[in-house]
Amino acid sequence: MPRALLSVSDKSGLVEFAQGLRALDWEIISTGGTAKTLRDASIPVRDVAEVTHFPEMLDGRVKTLHPVVHGGLLARRDVEAHMMALAEQGIDTIDLVAVNLYPFRETASRPNVHPDAVIEQIDIGGPSMLRSAAKNFHAVFAIVDPADYPRVLAALHAGDDDLDLRRLLAAKVFAHTGAYDSAIAAWFAEQRGEQFPSQLSLSLERVQTLRYGENPGQRAAFYVERAGAGLAALQQHGGKELSFNNLLDLEGALVASDPFSGEICCAIVKHTTPCGLAVGTSAVDAYRKALACDPVSAFGSVISFTTPVDAEAAEAVSSLFVECIVAPEFSPEALDILGRKKNLRVLAGVARWAPNALDYKRVRGGILAQERAPSAIDDTTWQVVTRRQPTAEEHRDMLFAWRAVASVKSNAIVLVRDGATIGIGAGQMSRVDAAFLSVHKARLAGHETAGAVMGSDAFFPFRDGVEQAVEAGVRAIVQPGGSIRDAEVIAAADEHGVTMVFTGQRQFRH
Repeated sequence: MPRALLSVSDKSGLVEFAQGLRALDWEIISTGGTAKTLRDASIPVRDVAEVTHFPEMLDGRVKTLHPVVHGGLLARRDVEAHMMALAEQGIDTIDLVAVNLYPFRETASRPNVHPDAVIEQIDIGGPSMLRSAAKNFHAVFAIVDPADYPRVLAALHAGDDDLDLRRLLAAKVFAHTGAYDSAIAAWFAEQRGEQFPSQLSLSLERVQTLRYGENPGQRAAFYVERAGAGLAALQQHGGKELSFNNLLDLEGALVASDPFSGEICCAIVKHTTPCGLAVGTSAVDAYRKALACDPVSAFGSVISFTTPVDAEAAEAVSSLFVECIVAPEFSPEALDILGRKKNLRVLAGVARWAPNALDYKRVRGGILAQERAPSAIDDTTWQVVTRRQPTAEEHRDMLFAWRAVASVKSNAIVLVRDGATIGIGAGQMSRVDAAFLSVHKARLAGHETAGAVMGSDAFFPFRDGVEQAVEAGVRAIVQPGGSIRDAEVIAAADEHGVTMVFTGQRQFRH
């Protein structure tokens, strides 16, 4: 009689699976709560302690860590010496293991949980059984995911010794236990206050196979740190499946609007960089101001709102070809209006980074890890370095410009007026070119640049950037400072009565 060992914390599908095994004349061995669940369903089951002839001990910490269990799992059926060793010790083979692990991550993520409670959720016996079974996958089914129960039962019913299925199950086991260990290691590093541990293990779960990557012909997939994390927390209403580039642009749009989470803001993003960003008195007001910055580039964009979208804003957006729109929520009328756009992806919800999440960038052979740039801006440390002090209105737009330029690809320059970008110069190899482009884009869209505020994500290395701003009529500049020619740059501003503030912090976005 073939034997299965079932020991699961997630009981979904357990009873039906066990009933299916019993119908095929399998003997079932189990532990604790799993055994009780099966007996309550009138399914015959043997306790592990009955098989090992050794009681559970240490409050359940030791129950399956026994040669009778692991010998029955690891013995190669095609090696005569292995089978003779089992016979000498009176050990029977175990042909299937279904185990899912103690809920470590769920426990560790609870607010104010005591560390001792988290440690008790570190499963030892479960991963050991799974790894033993998966190593011997030619002879043992190793199941970690309840979703695989029907596939295994179907194979057993058909009498199909599906080696490919066994390999798949084994791969899932090692991926799962690896992710489990990564979560534990990350928790210990967090307990020690170690942001960059000597070894970094990333555990990611595939939530979507994408149609293609940045370009057709490139295969791609979407992975998250855990189910429902970040962008995966957003609920899609209508439209096609999100693409690789959609997801990148959604992240860019949220990066742009995050610093304005306490205000009514709209960010319009193209290729992960804003082509319009504004705050307003309503969603539609913020949208119209953002769109006015560069209506040509907004075609085929992704739009992010920090505020619920109502019917008026939905009507305005629906007149433009947009790939995706994301907001905390949409009114029923707004969903109806936007739903008429066949291919528009509408995403509702709030996508947040986990606390203390790092920013990763892939390079060949490894990754770069850094702290995430803060979205909150503190202007109390800013220093006015010119003779003229900014007016209250100029300071307000400087603060907006400094928040806005953080999401623009470097070298980055923004022109701002009345809480909205009117010109954006992004991704240029020189700062003076970025300044020129911001002015050019503003004038191309019909904006008056005189009296505007300029924001720069890094210092001006020469006075020519300031002179470019002066030529456009800019009256206030916010920049980090720190150039060896700061004195020349300040002098250029003073010569033309421009007020300039140093923030003391660079905001490159490569």
